[in-house]
Amino acid sequence: MHERVDLVVPVKELRRAKSRLAPAVAGLPGSDTDREQAHRALALAMTRDTLRAARAAVRTGRLVVVTGEPGMRLDGVGETVADTGAGLNAAVRRGADHLRRTGGARRGVAVLQADLPALRPDELDDALARAETLFATGTGAAFVADHTGTGTTLLVTAPGRVLRPRFGPGSAAAHAHAGAVALDGEWPGLRGDVDTVDDLARARTLGTGPETRAWPGAPPDPAALGRRMATPCGPR
Repeated sequence: MHERVDLVVPVKELRRAKSRLAPAVAGLPGSDTDREQAHRALALAMTRDTLRAARAAVRTGRLVVVTGEPGMRLDGVGETVADTGAGLNAAVRRGADHLRRTGGARRGVAVLQADLPALRPDELDDALARAETLFATGTGAAFVADHTGTGTTLLVTAPGRVLRPRFGPGSAAAHAHAGAVALDGEWPGLRGDVDTVDDLARARTLGTGPETRAWPGAPPDPAALGRRMATPCGPR
């Protein structure tokens, strides 16, 4: 029987999220307000797709979102903790503290970034399984680097260990320096955090979740188009 891992997912206020994705909405029709709303909608769509995949993974337990977005509604998320605005690492610790206070001390805790629209549940399950194998040898923490090798998309701590997040520029090296072990695995969706327009195009090539795919400013999804073309047509 595998161990479940509780997840903390920090989510920025939508108005401050993903500023480097502004070019993705610059050419959209409408007013500046319309484009600002489209930008917020994109950030929310990616968050929802990430959470959908996380909930579908069989190795995940409780899911806690830490956010400063007032009134944010995320389907299927039963636990939301208010972000005090003290930064990403403080938000992560707040989520972990919430889990510990409410009965989650006996499970491992993982931090998952919210900008992984191409994440697949099996990728997350595989990464958590590899972390569990490492923990059996005495390792206390493990992480998954992003597709550039510099950032961190997933940080996992063993049951009973204190979560020590080092998110920020160069977080992969910072987590490794703090003793966390880098996990091997292809996992393109899990490594595919989206910060720029090029990152978004890469995620769409992999195949995003339905919310990002349906975002009004999105071009045709190459992966979805390939699936449709490969499906035999019925009677017309």
